[in-house]
Parts: sequence; structure tokens; C-alpha cells
Amino acid sequence: MSVRRLADEAIQPESFAFTKENAAWAKAKIKQYPEGRQQSAVIPLLMRAQEQDGWVSRATIESVADMLDMPYIRVLEVATFYTQFQLQPVGTRAHVQVCGTTPCMLRGAEDIRAVCQKHIHPDPHHLNEDGTLSWEEVECAGACVNAPMVTIGKDTYEDLTPERFEEILIAFRDGKGDTITPGPQNGRQYAMPAAGQTTLTEIPARPGHKNGTKAKPATGTAPGKKRKVTEEAAPAIDGPSDEAKVSVAGAEKARRKAAAPVKGKLGQAGRKGATGSESQAVTPHRDRPATPLFKTPRGKPDDLKLISGVGPALERKLHALGITKYAQIAALTDGEIAKVDDALRFKGRIARDNWTGQAKALADGGVDEYVRVFGKKPR
Repeated sequence: MSVRRLADEAIQPESFAFTKENAAWAKAKIKQYPEGRQQSAVIPLLMRAQEQDGWVSRATIESVADMLDMPYIRVLEVATFYTQFQLQPVGTRAHVQVCGTTPCMLRGAEDIRAVCQKHIHPDPHHLNEDGTLSWEEVECAGACVNAPMVTIGKDTYEDLTPERFEEILIAFRDGKGDTITPGPQNGRQYAMPAAGQTTLTEIPARPGHKNGTKAKPATGTAPGKKRKVTEEAAPAIDGPSDEAKVSVAGAEKARRKAAAPVKGKLGQAGRKGATGSESQAVTPHRDRPATPLFKTPRGKPDDLKLISGVGPALERKLHALGITKYAQIAALTDGEIAKVDDALRFKGRIARDNWTGQAKALADGGVDEYVRVFGKKPR
């Protein structure tokens, strides 16, 4: 980080005082912090002082320190650490911060800097002849998509060309900066593609609405102006039509019918059905396992979550498969492990976390046996 020092003593003012309005603001700001924590207001007060005078002088630092009952050196540390604080006089009408980071540099930041050198001063942190303008080069200002760009005050001016930036700079010099609209200067809206909209160019078909509607391009729309949305370009707020509701209800009924297990001659799911073919286990929900693979044993279920790798969600899925006891997991064969992996959609999880070994220890002697085998308590 570069060394930052206060301006020469020759240009330092003898004193600093907030205006009446800013003094009332500062007093109210300090009260927002808990008793004994008022020093936390140091940055807001320094920023308010800079907005008032344009820069932070030695007198400003000492005045803020007195207001917050802080040693002068502590406020000096804050002012010299944060580059948002200007430590010497800046232009009365504009201080230009030229972004010189890679994206802006590749897009012409050097040409923007040359305009500053031409109209303000060859070196940064110097005033122009009438003291209205100053400039400096800064790190990334956060508008890389719209490079090159500059920051003036609290606004950014993006998608610059040397010619357009020169117009902006002259406008600020002449006191007409308020006539310039901040943001992109090439007609694009915010950070949209410069060549126009490239995605979501069509409104998806929805029940009760026209299909394949083209989305109206927003390229060139001035910032702050709203596009007129037509009935074709946006879905209605009233919701789907009655016909659509009937269609959705019918589809849901058909889905439930398809998801129901097929009952065979013995009246049991999973046996041979009326057609003679074996019915398949159906998963009615993506997070719910298929029809139980095992016969659920009697008795209170074990706490399967003690097995490392089994959380509440997996425990519920194991219960749905008929697995509720440690002994069941400990006795799983390779073929059964493959089926459980497939049902849980966690292929290799059982072997990777050694569920069978953990379950055997818990089944044999509970937590004490688990600690003896693995040297630690189950999670």
C-alpha cells in the first residue's frame, strides 16, 4: 500500500469547524453508538467533513478527535489508511478518479488519463489553474463490464471514449456537471450487453397466454425509464385460466394413478400383477426412497444418526426402506448395499463411510464399543 501523508503545512488551514447543519448531524450520529463506543463514529464524521471542505486537513483530524475524545494519532491512522479520504485540496467542482485496473486499462484507461493530464495537470493530486478540477488514478472501481470508467463524487461515468470524457470534464469545469447523466455513456442500459439482449429473447409459453412471444429489446433505454409492458410481453397477473386449472388437475390425477403400486393376485405390491409382469417400485417424490426393500423389524428404531455419514434426511430414507436397526446395516451383503445405494442415490456412500463397521460396533456394544473400535465417540 502506498504511503499517505498529510498535505504540506503551507496549505494547511489553521482551524476547522462543521457548519451548523453538519454539527447537528455529527452530534446525532455520535448518539447512535452505545455509551463508551462513540469513537466508532470516526469514519462517518471524517467523511462528512470531507464532503463539506472537499478534503481532510490536519485541523479536521484534530477537531474530530476532540469531538470523540480520541488521541490525535488514532484519527490520523484512520485518515491515512483509507484511500477514500483526500489528504490535500481537490477540485472545487470535480475530483476525477480514473480506474486503472486491468479491464479498464485494456479498454482505454490510458487515453482517459491523458485527457486528465491535458485539461487538469500532468501529475495526479494537482489542481488545474482555476482550482476547479483535480484527478488521481485508483484501483478497481467496480464497473469492469462498462470499462473504461471514472468516478466523480459519488457517481460513476462508464463506457467512456476520450471524446466523451473530454465533454464531461469540460462540463464539470464550467459548472454544468449536473447536466451530465451518470452511468453508461454509450446508450446501453446499466450493464446489459452492448450489442443488445442476447438471452431470454422469448417469453416462455404459459397456460392461457400466447406462445412464442418475442421479448421487446431493452437496448438503448435510458436509465431510470421503464419499458412499457404489453399483454403479449408479460404474463397476466390473474393466474391461469379455468381450462388450464382443469388440465393441471387432470395431469396430477394421472400422475398419482401411475405412481400407485400395481397389485397382483396376492394383493401385494412388488408381486406379479394382473398382467403377469413384475411391478416396479415407484418413487413418488425425488427425496423419498422406493417401496421398502427390507422387512421392518419390531421394536424401537435405533438412532441411525450416530453412524457417521447418516443425517436426519438419510435416516428417514433408511426407515422408508425398512432399515431401522444397527444390526440390519451391519449384516448388509454386497448386493443389498448396491440396492440401498441406488435407492438413496448415494452410490459408494455406504462403503466409503464404513456404515457396516460402524453399525456392527453400535449393535454389539453401543457407544462404548464404538469408542473402543474407532477411538472416538460417534458424532
